[in-house]
Amino acid sequence: MAGLREWVQEKWVDIGSKRKDGSYAPCGRSKGEKRKGYPKCVPLAKARSMSEGQRRSAVTRKRAAGNTGPKPTNVATFTKRKKVANGGYIGPAINSVYDGVTLNNPSYSKYYKGMI
Repeated sequence: MAGLREWVQEKWVDIGSKRKDGSYAPCGRSKGEKRKGYPKCVPLAKARSMSEGQRRSAVTRKRAAGNTGPKPTNVATFTKRKKVANGGYIGPAINSVYDGVTLNNPSYSKYYKGMI
């Protein structure tokens, strides 16, 4: 039960509605309150640790998912990284060749050895 108690005590905020002073609106709405789009709620500590691009991405994916039923649609706060075999991001451009395959960064050769 300690986990549930901690979860309830966290301050959840809507990262989709940032105020002019830099704070976030609390998650949930009072009766009659209207906001633009669906709320994307995360704990305040996570909201502060996210970059502006991460917040924007999470809110965009939440609003794109829509809300088709009586319960809200959940989306992941962070997107999953694509593997290099599927054409995902490798890193900054420092051209190198490993086993006949061009990599963008020599330090990745050990990591991507089994995927190429």
